[in-house]
Amino acid sequence: MSASLAGGAEAIWQAVVPDLPGFTVEVLEEVDSTNTELMRRARTAPLDPVLLVAERQTAGRGRLGRGWHSRPGQSLTFSLGLSLAPRSWSGLSLAVGLVLAEQLHPDVRIKWPNDLWLMGRKLGGILVETAGHADDREGPRSVVIGAGINVARPAESALAGAPASPMGGVPPAGLAEVEVGVTPAELLPRLVPPLVRGVLSFASEGFAPFAARYAARDALKDRELRLSDGSTGSACGVAEDGALQVLTAQGMRGITSAEVSVRPC
Repeated sequence: MSASLAGGAEAIWQAVVPDLPGFTVEVLEEVDSTNTELMRRARTAPLDPVLLVAERQTAGRGRLGRGWHSRPGQSLTFSLGLSLAPRSWSGLSLAVGLVLAEQLHPDVRIKWPNDLWLMGRKLGGILVETAGHADDREGPRSVVIGAGINVARPAESALAGAPASPMGGVPPAGLAEVEVGVTPAELLPRLVPPLVRGVLSFASEGFAPFAARYAARDALKDRELRLSDGSTGSACGVAEDGALQVLTAQGMRGITSAEVSVRPC
């Protein structure tokens, strides 16, 4: 167990367990991927509420299976696992990104659908996965919410995530560029309790209550975009279900994360 990250586990547990009974915190020195580990558990039984934190990931994953590697002390990688039954799953990754951005720094923005940007560069990524019966839309499903955040300055770190989309790479950013001396151990208790509250709020109210706050952190708003299907358009924010609104030559188009990846032109 990592002493540096484990040191805040008790405080995190005390802050979260009133809202999430049965919650536990696990801190590992090394794991292939915190998301992969919790998904392994979720496939055998419904997840009890758990935060799994790793000092080092050897096979971390981002969206669409892209790699995200981490090194001790230079990044923060964790996954939150629990059972949820929201009215709609649409927009969960955006709500998660918003909560994390608000806790990290005023200059952190959200690049739809699941990246955190700082000064136009990639600070972190979010990966949301679910396990359960796809046709069971009424009952709870196990959900694993993973986050990887670059802490060290890029010149000091070799951990930067893989390209944010297949259309090209995004240079990395580190939170230490705007918060000198910050450590993963300091960030963890700052992020997790608000994240849990945000996820529970999403489960009961959906994405709509987050939409106005998201707009203030939207990295793509009013930017010209090239979609992964080759079409182009101007980003016009997100709808109340989290769909990206893109004004194309054919009119307004709602984009969901399952359809395309987007890159600023």
